[in-house]
Amino acid sequence: MSDGFGIFEISDEIFARIRGKSYRADCTVPREDLRYLKLLHRDLDGKILTGEMICNAEIAGELIEIFSALYAAAYPIEKIRLIDEYGADDELSMRDNNSSCFNFRFVSHTTRISRHGYGMAVDINPRYNPYIKFVDGVKSIEPANGVEFEDRAKDFPYKIVEGDLCHKLFAERGFQWGGNCWDDALDYQHFFKGESQ
Repeated sequence: MSDGFGIFEISDEIFARIRGKSYRADCTVPREDLRYLKLLHRDLDGKILTGEMICNAEIAGELIEIFSALYAAAYPIEKIRLIDEYGADDELSMRDNNSSCFNFRFVSHTTRISRHGYGMAVDINPRYNPYIKFVDGVKSIEPANGVEFEDRAKDFPYKIVEGDLCHKLFAERGFQWGGNCWDDALDYQHFFKGESQ
C-alpha cells in the first residue's frame, strides 16, 4: 500500500520489539495471524503523524479503511504507538492517550482473554474515553487520569460519542462499541469484534 498506509506481516524486527511484552510467552495467537499496520493520523492541531499498530489479520483491511477515512476527515487521534513502548502496560498506554490494538492480556478484573489479546479490539484516545466499571461495589475508572472525562455531557477534545465519525466507521464494519453494549460497564475508547470484550 502507499500514501502512508500499509499492511505487513510481522517481520523478525517487529517481532523482536513485541516478544515478551505484548506477545507474551503464553500468547495463544500465532504470529502469522497478526499484521503490522502503518497509519497516518492527525492530532488536535492538525499535525500529520505516522502511527503503527498490530492487529489480527482478519481486521487489518478494515482498520486501514477506518483510519484512512479518519485521517482524510482530520479526525484527531493524539498517538498511535505500539503498546510495547509502554512495556505492554495498558494503564500506562491509556494514561498517555495512546490508541492501540494487540496486547495479549486479560479483561480487566477477570480471567478472560481480552479481545485485545486476539488483536480484535482497538482503543481510540483512551484517556478521554475511559473504561468505567463497578468492582465489588467500587467504581473503577481506567486510566486513572481519565476520571475528569467520565461525565459525557461535558465538551472536551478527543471525545467519542455514538454517531460521530469514529463510531460510525467502526459500526459500519461490524465492530461493537464498548460505550453502549454492556449493562455493567462503559468503555468509551473500545471497539471490538467478537462476542466478548
